[in-house]
Amino acid sequence: MFCGIVAGSVPAFRVVDTPDGVAFLDTRPVFKGHLLVVPRDHLEVLGELPAAALPGYFGLVQRLAVAVEAGLGAGGTFVAMNNRVSQSVPHLHTHVVPRTKGDGLRGFFWPRTKYSSDDEARSYADRVSAALPE
Repeated sequence: MFCGIVAGSVPAFRVVDTPDGVAFLDTRPVFKGHLLVVPRDHLEVLGELPAAALPGYFGLVQRLAVAVEAGLGAGGTFVAMNNRVSQSVPHLHTHVVPRTKGDGLRGFFWPRTKYSSDDEARSYADRVSAALPE
């Protein structure tokens, strides 16, 4: 679906179309003005985005976050990305959602938890650190 939007064969309310990516309105917005930003190439998750593409893609996301605030008079934005789990379309995409004070959106959309101890927290930190790609 998103590849079709990028190619122009699927209609969408485009906001911007650049070599770094395409942004368009989400058809089921959290709030009006909710954008999806996708890279031009078909990639499913963030880990597949080439390092050389990071500055252009996230530069575009940053520009759009600023534009959503300025263009819509939003008090801020919520910028988010799912990777596989809860990813309704298997194409890398970043949500840029306009926010206003009192809009009813509270923090994250999932329950929060706590580590049982500093040792448990350190164990999680160490496992992620050890898995970092070179």
